[in-house]
Amino acid sequence: MSAPTTAGRPVPPTGTPATVAPDVAPGAVLGDGTTARGRARSRWRRARWPLVVLLGVLVAAALASVLEPRTSTDPLGHDNPEADGARAVAQVLTGQGVTITPVSTTADAARAAGPGVTLLVSSTWYLSDEQVERVRGTGADLVVVSPDDWHVPVLTGGAVDVVWSASTTVEPRCDDPAARAAGTLTTSGGPYVAVTDAASVCFTGSDGAGGVASATVDGARVTLVSDGSVLTNRYVADEGNAALALHLLGRNDELVWYLPSATDTGESATDPFALLPPWVGPVAAQLGLVLAVVALWRARRLGRLVTEPLPVTVRAAEATEGRARLYRRARSRGHAAAALRAGTARRAAGRLGLPRSAGATDVVDAVARATRRPAEQVTALLYGPPPTDDAGLLRLARQLDELESEVHRT
Repeated sequence: MSAPTTAGRPVPPTGTPATVAPDVAPGAVLGDGTTARGRARSRWRRARWPLVVLLGVLVAAALASVLEPRTSTDPLGHDNPEADGARAVAQVLTGQGVTITPVSTTADAARAAGPGVTLLVSSTWYLSDEQVERVRGTGADLVVVSPDDWHVPVLTGGAVDVVWSASTTVEPRCDDPAARAAGTLTTSGGPYVAVTDAASVCFTGSDGAGGVASATVDGARVTLVSDGSVLTNRYVADEGNAALALHLLGRNDELVWYLPSATDTGESATDPFALLPPWVGPVAAQLGLVLAVVALWRARRLGRLVTEPLPVTVRAAEATEGRARLYRRARSRGHAAAALRAGTARRAAGRLGLPRSAGATDVVDAVARATRRPAEQVTALLYGPPPTDDAGLLRLARQLDELESEVHRT
């Protein structure tokens, strides 16, 4: 007797378990007309390029972790071997037993510095007046490179002021041991003059202005160096630069190397990524580059860019008034005075036919001849110290306007 069937297929007898179908062979045709081998090949084609990219990123990450750079590119950085770095001076100081502590914020500098410690400040351009006061109040021996003009009296307690002077190679002409050890020095303008007997100015020219000034403020020694190139790898071997740098920075056994930056708010750095491995940054940059390339590869061309006029036109006078209000709110009289003086000097030079590359001496001489004013008076107006109050700034603006009017009448 034949076995029962259903739709032409035999039905297993009752009580007999159905047999399980064997695994599909790679070449067998599936229900949708494809084969297992064909499906695997299609999936591999879609996934191989992402896998190759991922493998490349992993290899690059491994290389980045192995080949991590041990140097920086910060100007005047103690670990920067480039021309604008100061690694040569730092290595010599370390060899002489000086302990160098690099910092990047005012709070870290104030915490690391103190009496019996030398604190090097590479610039005060990014520092506010409060940060400069905090740095000076550490009690450490300060060495400040190229400080802003309006910070010079703050750093020296009013013992040193700023004028303009030409570049020259000069002798020490003072009793400072560091300056006398240096011998001759090429300065890029000696802007410092002593206001009181508490200050000493070295490497002075015929006008009495020097490139290195020092004063004792609250028991701590403050030294100002107008030209930071004396510390750089490029010029440290010239003239007496090396001797001057080593004497100034090697005065104490501990040296705090402070490099201010635009992100320096005065507080300690609270970087949430500080705990990550150092290779995370390069790998993230490479991933971003890969994503950008993929986006460009997959993106569709949408045609040329179309320019659209802005809905609002801001007049130049309104922009100028807005900037002036910002200067006033920040009490940044030095920046405002510098902008007024630079504009007056530029317009006067153009009126008198001087090239844009003309130096301060040429501008002063041309304006003095055109207005029949003494050269000293013109120098004081165009390159003098910044005003200390709003009345002084207003008076300077009036005087500059009168000077420019006299130039235009010629």
